Amino acid sequence: MKKICIAAALLVLSASAVLAQGVTTTAVPFLLIAPNSRASAMGEAGVAIGDDAWAIYWNPAGFAFQQGSEVAMTRADWLPAFGLSDLWILHGVFKTSVEQLDGTLAFGLTYLNLGKFARTLNDPTVLEEFTGYEFAITAGYGTKVAQDLGLGINARLIHSRLAPFGTAEEQGQGIATGFSFDVGLLYKPHTLFVPFTNLDMGGRLSLGMNVSNIGPKLTYIDKAQADPLPMNLRLGFAYKIIESDYNNLTFITDVSRLLIKRDTSGGSDEFYKAIFTTWTGSSFTEQLRQFVTGIGVEYWYGAPRLVALRAGYFYEDPRSGNRKFMTFGAGLRYDIYGFDFSYISTFEEQHPLGETLRFSLSIAWGGGF
Repeated sequence: MKKICIAAALLVLSASAVLAQGVTTTAVPFLLIAPNSRASAMGEAGVAIGDDAWAIYWNPAGFAFQQGSEVAMTRADWLPAFGLSDLWILHGVFKTSVEQLDGTLAFGLTYLNLGKFARTLNDPTVLEEFTGYEFAITAGYGTKVAQDLGLGINARLIHSRLAPFGTAEEQGQGIATGFSFDVGLLYKPHTLFVPFTNLDMGGRLSLGMNVSNIGPKLTYIDKAQADPLPMNLRLGFAYKIIESDYNNLTFITDVSRLLIKRDTSGGSDEFYKAIFTTWTGSSFTEQLRQFVTGIGVEYWYGAPRLVALRAGYFYEDPRSGNRKFMTFGAGLRYDIYGFDFSYISTFEEQHPLGETLRFSLSIAWGGGF
């Protein structure tokens, strides 16, 4: 019987699944990897900001409040603790406002390179080598449905190529193609008085919601063993603590959780059922443990914005994945150019995400940063 020696690939995929969404595994967990350095440096939070091209990931409703055009790109070595030089991820996005559509269009690409692997017999004899990879192509649109409320949607094509053949006696290939979509809302009130006070939070507070990766299960060979997409609910708010000509300080918080419901046989509900059934079958306390929290702060100096400093904290309950780490980063803006980087500092040695560096480049015109 022939074997496919892709243990390393499975290890990477399993680790990515656990690190990307805790103890519940899904197909294509790379869709949950934070794409940009700015948000990554703020505890991987960003659903309530959505003021740049990366809104295509965090909340496409943010495009409703944007003007001009922007192109941006991020590259990072993924899971650096594994020491695999050919395991890396690339994100790219382009957005432009379209007056005729009364909104902003965006297009994005995510590509995860899994490296080279070997197919063998029952001995070390190599039959062939192959490269594993996954990618997603996304088209997004955001527009205002009210003066202070934006609505955004994404449509996404997903392709996963783990191996060009099946394992053992399986007929078929470890290759799958699917689709998903996202729906987001962003509320940015111009005027919002706190009840029983004269405090106006308008222009400072924003509230965001995004449900991403909504779509049917992904099937490689056996439809009965198809895995759900990492459908994810994200809620959050951002508040401008300081807002002046040269100094601006923003606090942001996100909470998120997977909308996946496993059954007793090990399978999972279809996505249209899981949206509702995810919330059943466990206590309120257990439901809270499934939420992941990210908090962060961002300080900008300059008029217009010139230099940024960022920090954040990411927390996941120990019984639901136990990811905990600090994040740090900085940013520069000059004319139409932007540069950002972020760094993850974990609380334990040899953590797969430890010392992860992300670098992002962007060019914006017609609307500025």
